[in-house]
Parts: sequence; C-alpha cells; structure tokens
Amino acid sequence: MAITGRRIAHRFFFSATLLLLMAPTLFFFFWMVSLSLKTDVDNLAYPPVLIPREFTLSNYAYVFANSPLPRFAINSVVVAVGSTGLALLLGVPAGYGIARSRRYGTALLILVARMTPALSYLIPWFLLFQQLGLANTYHALILTHLIIGLPLVIWVMIGFFEGVQQELEDAALIDGCSRFGSFLRVAVPLTRAGIVVSGILAFIFSWNNFIFAVVLAGPRLQTLPVAVFSMMSFEQTNWGPLAAAALLITAPVLVLTLTVQRDIVAGLAAGGMKG
Repeated sequence: MAITGRRIAHRFFFSATLLLLMAPTLFFFFWMVSLSLKTDVDNLAYPPVLIPREFTLSNYAYVFANSPLPRFAINSVVVAVGSTGLALLLGVPAGYGIARSRRYGTALLILVARMTPALSYLIPWFLLFQQLGLANTYHALILTHLIIGLPLVIWVMIGFFEGVQQELEDAALIDGCSRFGSFLRVAVPLTRAGIVVSGILAFIFSWNNFIFAVVLAGPRLQTLPVAVFSMMSFEQTNWGPLAAAALLITAPVLVLTLTVQRDIVAGLAAGGMKG
C-alpha cells in the first residue's frame, strides 16, 4: 500500500508540474483561438474578453478573401518537401559515415552550425543568390532551409546508426555485399524509424520558418508564415484575422506533431544519448 501511495503521489506531482510548465503555452493557444472567434469589438474591449460573447467566423473569411493563402500554402509545401527530401538524401549517408568513423568532433561542429543564429549567414546567402541569379526562386529557399534540416537529420541519424550492430553489416560484407550495399540493405532498413522522425522534424522546422521567406522570397514565393505578417499594417493590427491566419498555419503541423509525438521523442532521445 505504501508503494502504491508513493507512486500515486509521484504521478500527481509530475502531472501538476507538467501542467504548471505548460500553462503559459496552453493559455496563449487558448487566447489565439479566442481572438480568432471574436468580433473586433470584443478583441479591442477593456478589460479583455476571454470567452467570446458572440462567436464569428468572419476572421477566417477575411483571411481567405484578403490573403493569397492557397498560393502561400503551395509555396510552403514545395519548400518544406524539397528541403526535407534533400536533407534526408544528404543527411542519412552523412550520419552513417560519422557514426561508423566515430568522428564526434564533426558531429559537434554540425550541431554548433545548427545553433548559430540564422541572421548571421542570411545576408551572405542573399548576396550570393543575387550573384548567381537565384534570388526569389524555390532553389534559394530550399537551399537555405537545409541549414535548418540537414544538421538535425545528421544528428538524429548518428544515434540511430550507432544502435545498429556492426556484426550485421560485417555479415553482409562477407556475403559479397559492398560497403554502400550494406548501408542500403542493412543499415537503412534498420533505422527506418529514425529516418521518418528526422524527416518529420526537418519538415516542421522548415514549415514554420519565417525569416528566410521574408528576405529571400518576393511576393510570388512567400510562404505561409508570411501570411500572418501580412495581417499587420501601419494603421492597425487586425487581431482577429491575425489569430485566424496563425491557427490555419499551425493546424497542419500541430496535427502531425500530435500524431507522431512518441516517435519524435524516441528519435530525439536516441540522437541525444548516443555518442
């Protein structure tokens, strides 16, 4: 009985602590939903109105009527899918090479590159793309988003490849398989979960990126996060449409994250604990 009571107490304190830590995020999300469903009168009322006195969907209608949201969505999908695919194509073999050669200094350097603020290399990228004639193109956005996705894929995959037993690949080599063949036929199938997790994380970070599209993309190639920015003007801030646009952009990523949250946690734990 004492052990059971202790477990219940631990679970209670853990749940209470988790709820306390998540309270600001949950409140801001609730406030965003409330703003998107309220009229302008309620949004500008003082004291603030937490629960809408009159529910309305006019803010969502305003977003679709006054913002090229479908075009922004297509741009976001092209850039996120393209950068994620390229990050997996380059990052999975790179993670395998680092894991097998045990070059952990290289892995640390890649992690530092991921932690470097984007503004520190955004201007050089912009000048380079102008010289190459790639400014305001999908190629420029996809290549810059690799800065976000590629280090993440490499770091996660290092942990997964270290979990593959070397003896399995040695057996494939003895059977006449080449090193690249053993990588494709043995290592890749055994780390399929890591590939899926790293790909999802790279996609999410690319989807949510704002600064690259603002600087490198013109009006034709701007992505969804810019749609939120377009709801703001010098005269006023339309809080209702702003919140509605933010929710429309967040919803696909939120659903994807909730669906694969366990796989994401497992992937991050494997990538962080190995080596």
